[in-house]
Amino acid sequence: MLRWTVHLEGGPRRVNHAAVAVGHKVYSFGGYCSGEDYETLRQIDVHVFNTESLRWTKLPPVRTGGREHAREVPYMRYGHTAVLVEETVLIWGGRNDTEGACNVLYAFDHRVCARDGHSACVLGKAMYIFGGYEQLADCFSNEIHKLDTSSMCWSLVSVRGTPARWRDFHSATIIGTKMFVFGGRADRFGPFHSNNEIYCNKIKIFDTETNCCSTPQHSTTAHRFEWKEV
Repeated sequence: MLRWTVHLEGGPRRVNHAAVAVGHKVYSFGGYCSGEDYETLRQIDVHVFNTESLRWTKLPPVRTGGREHAREVPYMRYGHTAVLVEETVLIWGGRNDTEGACNVLYAFDHRVCARDGHSACVLGKAMYIFGGYEQLADCFSNEIHKLDTSSMCWSLVSVRGTPARWRDFHSATIIGTKMFVFGGRADRFGPFHSNNEIYCNKIKIFDTETNCCSTPQHSTTAHRFEWKEV
């Protein structure tokens, strides 16, 4: 069954903007809105819509090395385009009321949002980051990010199967080519903290070769472990 969902909280009023999907998030760049300033070279604004939580967040401005480096970041504009090539968003064209049309190509690399309570595992030369609490969005995460330590480039993993629940303060361990996630704190109703905390008691397995996430079948075999003094 198809239905419409309206959620405007935090979203920008825009026309002639450019938007592109990266994973389960939609990145909206710039655009036109009556009454806003399109004459100064202020940075283009970037709004992010999370299609799972149905909430908007606005990315903070990028720090530049002073006025002489201001053009390293695209200025606010409308009528431009944005496309996704692998993990990079390419923005081209558009106009500003002072500068006119622009012919400079800009590349936007989405970064891992600041967080805590996440887990990290290493497999070969790759580091995998899972979950945590995102400071900017103020919500739990269930994303998996991969860092190629050879190139020091981040990528958002597109997870197949049933993703793990949003959570923080959990553990994750690599065995072979699979990452085992256990425990952690989550919210009963979704990614946002609503004072309905639950503590996960299920194991989720992420296969780094297939990018597939699954829940293992429970075994009835009992294991006995003992501590000993050494």
